[in-house]
Formats: sequence, C-alpha cells, structure tokens
Amino acid sequence: MYLNKAILVGNLTRDPELRSLPSGVQIATLGVATNRVWKDKNGAKQESTDFHNIVVFGRQAETVSQYLRKGSSVMVEGRMQTRSWDGSDGTKKYRTEVVADRVQFGPRRDSSGAGVASPMAQTSKNNDEPLSSDTIDYPEESVNVEDIPF
Repeated sequence: MYLNKAILVGNLTRDPELRSLPSGVQIATLGVATNRVWKDKNGAKQESTDFHNIVVFGRQAETVSQYLRKGSSVMVEGRMQTRSWDGSDGTKKYRTEVVADRVQFGPRRDSSGAGVASPMAQTSKNNDEPLSSDTIDYPEESVNVEDIPF
C-alpha cells in the first residue's frame, strides 16, 4: 500500500497569488512556514523553520486568495508533488510542493497582530464596553425541566 499525504499547520509567508489556467481554472500559490522546537543532547532549546510551497485549485483557490494574508494561520491537507522543467539557462529545475485538497483557516489575529480576534472579546477604545456586533439575545424566561418532551 502506498500513501502520499501531507498535513501542515503554520503561517503564510506571503499573500496568496491567484492566477488562471487557459481553461479558466483558478490556481492560488502560497507559502507556509512551520516551526519545530526540540532540546538537543545538552538540554538546550533548538528551533528550526521549514518553508513549504502550496498550490490550491478551483473555488478553494479563490477563497484562499480572498481571505488569507501574510501571517495568517492555516492548516493544509494534500499530497506532495515534484514538478520539473528546463530553466532559461538550460539546467533542469525542480520544485516540490503540496497540492492542497483542503485548506482550513486558523484563528484570525486582531490589528495589533497578537491574540485571536473575536467580536465578543473586543472592546471599544473609549471604554471597556463590548463592541456592538451580531450577538445572540437569549430569552430571560426560565425553562421548566418537566416541559421538555424527552
């Protein structure tokens, strides 16, 4: 049995670039950085960053280019693929990339770049009252347990 599956969770290194094939299919290319932290044999903390090229096709490519920006958190599921072509200088060029089957957006950051932005967590700049947003107003009536049909 053979398996070609990649799952990456990281941050975008650049804004997605959206292009179209002659057939009209949309293609978005983006870069994702992943970090790895470990302790070496002396107990010192080590960190390594890897950079991955991602290709997204179709409607998902349009959505990715519309909503994601450099620094956005993202999870990508897909398969590894290596392309080759002849460069302008006559040498053979190679590029390994992840062809995404699924892209899931991570939490959004607020304008300061720290933390998760949530309408419920944001407050106005003038005072500590929550910003008005689409919230659910629950009724204030109490529920009698005997009224529940199950």
